[in-house]
Amino acid sequence: MMITESNLQAESAIARDVVPAGDYYLKTVKAGQTFRILDLEGNQAADTLFYNANDIAERYSAMDTIREQGNVYLTAGTQLISNFGHTMLTIVADTCGRHDTLGGACASESNTVRYDLEKRCMHACRDSWMLAIAENETLGLNKRDITHNINFFMNVPVTAEGGLTFEDGISAAGKYVELLAAMDVIVLISNCPQLNNPCNGYNPTPVEVLVWDA
Repeated sequence: MMITESNLQAESAIARDVVPAGDYYLKTVKAGQTFRILDLEGNQAADTLFYNANDIAERYSAMDTIREQGNVYLTAGTQLISNFGHTMLTIVADTCGRHDTLGGACASESNTVRYDLEKRCMHACRDSWMLAIAENETLGLNKRDITHNINFFMNVPVTAEGGLTFEDGISAAGKYVELLAAMDVIVLISNCPQLNNPCNGYNPTPVEVLVWDA
């Protein structure tokens, strides 16, 4: 894992938003700006989608990102590639060391399969994303735009057999990941409400999003 600290100070950020567990964050970050997702209490998972703010048909692509960097894990130095083959953002600082781009987001359907039929009604990340696009319909996003995501701070090791496991988180209070935007990007985060997965220690907690100008 590559640990790279930032020189940016929270006091100089132009925007700071605390996102409670189970809530969403939906804002545009301009090209040249840097933003940080801060794990305030530790062991949280921030399920994140990115879209080109000027053409929402262009969005973060896990497949292109993994292929171009030759690594399934994301960390400092990783360029996040779009489905059009363009660099959208670069991870420029990371004190957690590794982030998941394979495990996907929790949904009522997956909660039913993984845990219990009675868990279907529990709040899931896909519900938060759907609420976000419904409350911000002027962006033009709809259900089919909810595609593969990044799980910042989430620990999803790949087994020797090529499978995935969802494990206890590797983050801690005060850990963060920081990204530099190469284009104007819409950032859509579901701060995971999941109570049944060890990824957030069965205790979802808030994150903070900070933005700095170039």
